[in-house]
Amino acid sequence: MDNSSGVGVIDKAAHVLDALEAGPTTLAQLVAATGLARPTVHRLALALIHHRLVSRDIQGRFVLGSRLVELASAAGEDRLIASAGPVLMQLRDATGESSQIFRRQGEWRICVASAERPIGLRDTIPVGTKLSMKAGSAAQVLLAWEDHDRLLEGLQAARFTPTVLAGVRRRGWGQSLGEREPGVASVSAPVRGPSGRVIAAVSISGPIERLTRQPGRLHAEVVCNAARLLTEALRKSND
Repeated sequence: MDNSSGVGVIDKAAHVLDALEAGPTTLAQLVAATGLARPTVHRLALALIHHRLVSRDIQGRFVLGSRLVELASAAGEDRLIASAGPVLMQLRDATGESSQIFRRQGEWRICVASAERPIGLRDTIPVGTKLSMKAGSAAQVLLAWEDHDRLLEGLQAARFTPTVLAGVRRRGWGQSLGEREPGVASVSAPVRGPSGRVIAAVSISGPIERLTRQPGRLHAEVVCNAARLLTEALRKSND
């Protein structure tokens, strides 16, 4: 069967990605698998690396890149958002604080769903808000389980340290005090896709005066429970 789309460069790039599905691959193996000329394969692979669709492992072999994981997560975003409303409202009502879900998009984290505290002093983060990946408990959670290279890159100029991220991984949740904005505290936990990879962070945020200087002690259990509910919903939707 002819799988050609009629757009040659796209078809060739797709051949390269298809070949990498089997695992780490040398340039010679890519040439053999695709049937393309060696200079063409090399040029395509470097272009795909530039766009993070392809990467290299420690031995220099070509592997599928992290951008594909992000795109796959985005494809599942509708399922996440469909499940988010009731869970975020329960979380807001249980804690008395505004609740949000964040997904990573490059160097930013995007609020994709939220439930605001209805009255009183609150941390308002509308859907669509772009916040830095360098500060805040949601940023900690979205970065903590990344591979080594992305972890090091994410820690550059960050308001948190490797020790903080190690604590996030150990406990299964993160907290912040005035990292993103003075006077604001937050607690976040990871939402995992069907593969087990962290695809989002569920959070609560509000003034330090209410959340105290140990917001995790007050709210980590209920935030982690909300993350588990969302993770289970995504798993069920994939069955």
